[in-house]
Amino acid sequence: MEFGLCPVPPLGRARGLGRLAGNAGRAWAHRRLAAHDRQHHGARPLSGSGRKRGTHKEGFGRSRGGFTSKIHARADGQGRPLGFVLTGGEASDYKAIDDLIALPVAKPRLMLADKGYDSDDVRASLLLKGILPVIPPKANRKEAIACDYRAYKDRNRVERMFNKLKQFRRIATRYDKTAISFLGFLARAAAKLWMPTYVNRT
Repeated sequence: MEFGLCPVPPLGRARGLGRLAGNAGRAWAHRRLAAHDRQHHGARPLSGSGRKRGTHKEGFGRSRGGFTSKIHARADGQGRPLGFVLTGGEASDYKAIDDLIALPVAKPRLMLADKGYDSDDVRASLLLKGILPVIPPKANRKEAIACDYRAYKDRNRVERMFNKLKQFRRIATRYDKTAISFLGFLARAAAKLWMPTYVNRT
């Protein structure tokens, strides 16, 4: 061109200009190193774009009470917490029984649980592990199942344990986004419930 102007470069494979206007006067070797006008034009997705996200991993879920979490706890015979499992508010109770049994604590002789944990699979799993389930049957059960209601009365200690945990505002109304953070505060609250046991021994 007479006035030193360059013609408009042809369209590239990505339907954009094959090179930037600022690179028009550069040598070919330098233009090869120039940045493309479309940075992410590859056929493959960006690194990390396929990562699965979801609140279910953090123990959140939709329930009648809204967007909530459900705390499943395992306690000893005195109603002192031994471990916790988090699920979404809409999850059935019996789905957490495997994680509760898998907690690294001593195997109990009896497992006292409310009707939410009543399931044939749960009962069979406990019996195979040598644990006697003390769980009242649900009202919609077709076959009646015996329950030791005399032993079941001790489950009120677990309810009292939950009442003490809910006295901590951060436990009663979950402010933590991640499950690991919330479980950390549950562990601190559990440690406080255990403290009188060790103080009385000294």
